[in-house]
Amino acid sequence: MPRLTPLASLTAMSLLLPLMAQASVFGTLGNFDVVNDTGHTAHGFEIELEGLHLSDITDTFGGAGRGFPTTVERYGSPEVSEYSLGGVSGVHVTYRATFAGGVWNVGTPSGVFNTPGESCWTGGGIGYGPDTPCDHFGVGTVGNASKVGYSWLVEAAPGSGLLTPVAAALPAPLWVVTPSPLPAQPPIVVARIQAPKVEPGEPQFGLPIWVKVYTTETEGPVGLEELVGNGEKIEIAKSHTEIEWQLLQTDPGNPDSGVLENGGLAPIGEHAEAVVRRYEFFHYTGALKAEDNEALPIFGDSHPDPSEIGDYMGAQNAAINLNGNIPAVPEPATGLLLALGLGSLGLLRRRGQAERP
Repeated sequence: MPRLTPLASLTAMSLLLPLMAQASVFGTLGNFDVVNDTGHTAHGFEIELEGLHLSDITDTFGGAGRGFPTTVERYGSPEVSEYSLGGVSGVHVTYRATFAGGVWNVGTPSGVFNTPGESCWTGGGIGYGPDTPCDHFGVGTVGNASKVGYSWLVEAAPGSGLLTPVAAALPAPLWVVTPSPLPAQPPIVVARIQAPKVEPGEPQFGLPIWVKVYTTETEGPVGLEELVGNGEKIEIAKSHTEIEWQLLQTDPGNPDSGVLENGGLAPIGEHAEAVVRRYEFFHYTGALKAEDNEALPIFGDSHPDPSEIGDYMGAQNAAINLNGNIPAVPEPATGLLLALGLGSLGLLRRRGQAERP
């Protein structure tokens, strides 16, 4: 199994982030299909963006004033609210059905949907309707959340009208933007995704998933409404495969496992104002080690046998707009930390079966 992104690079980047906060101005966008595989009909969906404020939310899929109507998905325009709990604050973007007279007006059934693409909305071209077991959501922000979480909202008890969150396994990318160590050069942009984590103290490996990654750069900014399957930006990205297949799984004994980083080995193009990445996620259906649930793919973690590729989980279309801004060149001490971090980015740490006790 791959163990991507050595801890040293994450430590260096965590030291850099406060220094970079004033050096770069950017906006992130995420538009995604997600399949409801909770086993329960959902009556809403919630996006949690830790570390952001209401003023940081620029767009929502299905929201007003975005060039498309509020009827693009079954829940209409989402509610956007700020929260603070236990010293942690952030923003919730909540898509929610209406409960009246003991009945919900809409819901997302649980089931299987094997049509990769942004099809889970009224413009998806698949006859989207009440029986479609997936939906499409999205949000645009200024800056980057420190943590992103997705949850389906299911009824706590039949007829109660109360909804409770059930975590969705679809990973969300987090972006890191740092200046180039060379003067007047474009920044270095990294996108990072994390396989579903395990609960603290849980001895079992996490849920194994396959991911495909596509990427492109654009000379102009990207809008949230452009991050759909029939959009030009995504069609261009799909013609540039960055990673054909990669198996991701969290190892309970290695907190740095199950992470995939894309980019970071060189600055983006000189005229690029945005970076677009598309992630497609599929369940792993191959062999598992009985004692701890570790995946045992036949041909390794980047060459799946067809029998090991399960149902489609969803797709993430993510973009970062740099607004034409080239961050300032870091001070010498910052540059040293940057060099340490960049020297580790993209390295793949593999541990074979022979190394396991």
